[in-house]
Amino acid sequence: MARLLELGEYLVWYIGKSESDEMLVVRVGTASKTAKFAELPRLSSISEAEAEALLKAGKLRVEWVE
Repeated sequence: MARLLELGEYLVWYIGKSESDEMLVVRVGTASKTAKFAELPRLSSISEAEAEALLKAGKLRVEWVE
């Protein structure tokens, strides 16, 4: 568990809604790859209620940013 917490200090993530396919998207990458996030298709801001509804509907995609 300590190793996982240590790794968490080096991760960056962004959570939003895909504009193209109504999916909850979680993008995760290392802090050294932060600039790559800007190169990806834009995600819309999403409320907690919207995120929960998409999650319950199984509309979740996790993307690793390299």
